Amino acid sequence: MTANPPRAKATTLRDVARLAGVSMATASKALNGREGVSAATRERVREVAERISFTPNSLAQAMLAGQTGTVGLLTNDLEGRFSIPILMGAEDAFGAGQMSVFLCDARGDSIREQYHVKALLARRVDGLIVVGSQTDPRQTLGRELPVPVVYAYAPSEDPRDTSVVADNIAAGEMAAEHVIANGRTRIAHIGGDINYAAARDRQVGISRALAAAELTQVGTTRYGTWTESWGRAGARAIVEAGNDVDAIICDSDQIARGTLDYLQAKRVRVPEDIAVMSFDNWIPFAAGSRPRLSSVDMQFHEMGRLAAQLVVSALSGTMEPGVVSVTPRVVVRESTT
Repeated sequence: MTANPPRAKATTLRDVARLAGVSMATASKALNGREGVSAATRERVREVAERISFTPNSLAQAMLAGQTGTVGLLTNDLEGRFSIPILMGAEDAFGAGQMSVFLCDARGDSIREQYHVKALLARRVDGLIVVGSQTDPRQTLGRELPVPVVYAYAPSEDPRDTSVVADNIAAGEMAAEHVIANGRTRIAHIGGDINYAAARDRQVGISRALAAAELTQVGTTRYGTWTESWGRAGARAIVEAGNDVDAIICDSDQIARGTLDYLQAKRVRVPEDIAVMSFDNWIPFAAGSRPRLSSVDMQFHEMGRLAAQLVVSALSGTMEPGVVSVTPRVVVRESTT
């Protein structure tokens, strides 16, 4: 009886990135026609992908080879602000019609989370993507699970796990650099909840950009909540303190919406008198504002895409521990220009 020949191992995005000498994020951008990649790098990545016969659909093929073709996405993001675009990115990476993604909301409850994990494993999912509700490290699901787990948005506290996160320090730098490039020199900052790493990291980035431009922030950062009401209160505090500002950076689109409300009520023109910059690029808020908000897009879709690719790499035999950072991008709208 003739033995079946061994099945060739499916090529992965990690293979492409390694051979092209770039990060997985850069390889993904190059292959999917996204911005932020030079023409030379894009051509090199595509040449490598063609040479080793890698296509985005090989993700789905790798998953379906001996697997059930399902992945669980477990979220604690009650509003869907992060989990929905991450889910969409994961589905795009797996291939349309090739994979099923089961979405479960733990609602911030650890007991409910464990219930969902057991339910997903009972359905024999091939892997798990765990989406946190904030950027602070979260408790690991453990090392004994029978499927690969990738943490997105909130990294695992266990360095042996694999996580995909947003670079909030870079986001803060980008936000400040954008308003500075538009001629703003008197810049204030309305922060989110100081108990969140994202709020603290964005302040670090803003401070770095201001220092590089030899500018000093107007007043101290005011921390509060991630709400429109806090945006109104924070803007009022800045104005009533007599601060002469020409730009306000807000830690979220909701905060920025509240800031716009207050400034417009005071007949302050945006952006002519004061530019308003925000973070997250949550379309219902950013694009629905008047004027529309310039915002730092944290690339949640790309985060989901990379998380999916890492799950597939693990199923193909390559699971590297550590944290992968996704570089954000500035989306310019009318609130700053």
